[in-house]
Amino acid sequence: MKKKDIQELKNKQEGELMRLVKDKSDELRVLKFDLAAGKVKDISKIREARKKIARAKTFLNQHAK
Repeated sequence: MKKKDIQELKNKQEGELMRLVKDKSDELRVLKFDLAAGKVKDISKIREARKKIARAKTFLNQHAK
């Protein structure tokens, strides 16, 4: 993830971050089902989704303090 992308996450409001976490969690769930079914060719998308969720949750945690 580029510095620009991280800076954009920092500037987002709590609601936007929560929506991002929900969307990426849904995407991750679908990717995991597709992986089990043998449909996913690029498993790096799963890793990217997990990292984006973690970053968004980190910034949510910082907003709460």
